[in-house]
Amino acid sequence: MLRPEFPLVTERLELRPFRPGDLEGLHAYQSLPEVARFLYWEPRDLEESRVFLQQKMAASALEKEGDWLVLAVVWRATGALIGEVNLQWRSQEHRQGEIGYIFNPNYHGQGFATEAAAEVLRLGFEGLGLHRVCGRLDGRNEASARVLERLGMRREAHLVENELVKGEWTDEIVYAMLRREWVERTSLG
Repeated sequence: MLRPEFPLVTERLELRPFRPGDLEGLHAYQSLPEVARFLYWEPRDLEESRVFLQQKMAASALEKEGDWLVLAVVWRATGALIGEVNLQWRSQEHRQGEIGYIFNPNYHGQGFATEAAAEVLRLGFEGLGLHRVCGRLDGRNEASARVLERLGMRREAHLVENELVKGEWTDEIVYAMLRREWVERTSLG
C-alpha cells in the first residue's frame, strides 16, 4: 500500500492529486488531437474531461493490485498544470508496476516529463517496494521513448501490430527497469 504525503516536490515541479480547479488545465491538453494521437481515446470535450477529472481525483493512493496513482504535475514557477504522471500497481506477488505520463505540448522539450516520471519511479521502488517497473507506448511515439531512455529504462520488447487502436494496427514498445538498476542509477547520480 502507498499513500504518499503530498505535495511531492522536485527541482521545478509539484506532484499532487488532481483537484476540481484543474479542469481547465486538464481539458487544455486532453482536447488536443496531438495528445490523443498515441492514446486509446479521442480528443475530449469539456464534459468528458470533467468526468475523467473526477476519476483522477479519486486515484491518490495505491491500496491494492490494479490501482493507479494519478498525479497532477504543476510547474512551480508559474503554478500551471502542465500534465500528469501515473503509477499502476500491476502485481503484488511479483512486485510489478507501470508508469505513464501525459503532458501539454506547450511544455514539451523542457525535461518536465523526465523529472516527473523519475519521481514516480522513486515512489514505485522506494515507496511501494516494487521489483520492476515498465513503461508501454505506441511504437510511433518516439518522444515518449526518449523520456523512458533518459530515465535509464531499457527497451525490452517491440510487439509488432499487437493492438488495434482507433481502427489501425499499432506496434507496442515496452521499456523496464529493475529496482537494483534504480538503486545503482540513483547512487551514481
